[in-house]
Amino acid sequence: MSLDTAEARTERAERAGGRAYLSLFKALGRGWIRDRSQIFFTILLPLMFMVLLASVFGSGDTAASRIVAVGDVAVLEGADEGEFTVTEAADLDAALAMLREGDADAAVVQDGSTVRIYPSGTSSTSGAIAEGRLSALVDDVNVEVLSAAAPGEPVLATEVEEADGGALQPIQYLAPGILAWGVAISGVFGAAGTIVDWKRDKLLRRLRLTPASVRTFLGAKVSVNLVVALGQTAVFLTVAALGFGLRLSAWTWFAAPLVLLGTLAFLAIGVVIGGIAQTSPAAAGLSNLVTMPMAFVSGAFYPLALSPQWVQWISYASPMRYLNEALQSVVVYGEPPSAVLPQIGFLAAFAAVVAFVSWKTFKFDEL
Repeated sequence: MSLDTAEARTERAERAGGRAYLSLFKALGRGWIRDRSQIFFTILLPLMFMVLLASVFGSGDTAASRIVAVGDVAVLEGADEGEFTVTEAADLDAALAMLREGDADAAVVQDGSTVRIYPSGTSSTSGAIAEGRLSALVDDVNVEVLSAAAPGEPVLATEVEEADGGALQPIQYLAPGILAWGVAISGVFGAAGTIVDWKRDKLLRRLRLTPASVRTFLGAKVSVNLVVALGQTAVFLTVAALGFGLRLSAWTWFAAPLVLLGTLAFLAIGVVIGGIAQTSPAAAGLSNLVTMPMAFVSGAFYPLALSPQWVQWISYASPMRYLNEALQSVVVYGEPPSAVLPQIGFLAAFAAVVAFVSWKTFKFDEL
């Protein structure tokens, strides 16, 4: 009889714990939905970054270079239609003034067999593009002249083939990168701000007076963060696919466990920050101090290969780099989960180590 009674008590306790967990999960979830700042910083702000950057850098249209021709520039007659927009200037000084004002990408002067190119210093990128196009045009004219002079001699021709499925489009690195940044914001800010609020309100002391255990409450809180991360993933990938043409691979579903693992790693960072900070502004400042530099050194906004070597070395210590790489591998390139085992291992080890440090250094008496 006593054994049956003990088993019945255990079963009733488990059921009560399950009901308490569901009630807390629903309450915390409703609280997150009602908090407009949480929705903005967790979903809308990263989504705005992705839409803005993808709109700026994602266009496949190549604008014609704006060229200022000083005098008669015969070489421009061999240009393809739409490659250049040509404006004439009375003299070189007038052409250089247009470059300084940003009204042209390059000025060109032809003096006999010499073609002098003046790329814009105001817009160095468009100036370099215009210089490259003009140089290629001069090379084409030279080839035609040499071919006419020696019609029997063969000329070299180039064929360019795209490797690795073609050039990497901006949305293909922006979607995984900014998703990883959004997950970091959700985890770090969510944990740090919550812990500071708990310390201020002495919430866990009050919780001990209720039937729900501290473990149940913490489990419900972490579960809400994990569900939010899955929601972030669904929103980001849907917008990227429908709005910007991101092609999702067959292994895209594996982004879910990757995001959950990354969330645990960033929650651990947030716990450390929450243990240090004493006020909400301090927690927000420290969280920004962690997540923003981490985003720039982890390739969230641009390919990491374009960064200086020292930045790439620093990125090896960033969990956001490994989450970004893993998401890009399975979502964009369609690689199987076995290809991202090193990234999974780092994220798991990082989460475990930081969680252990936070557990050992956290002052539970402040709660």
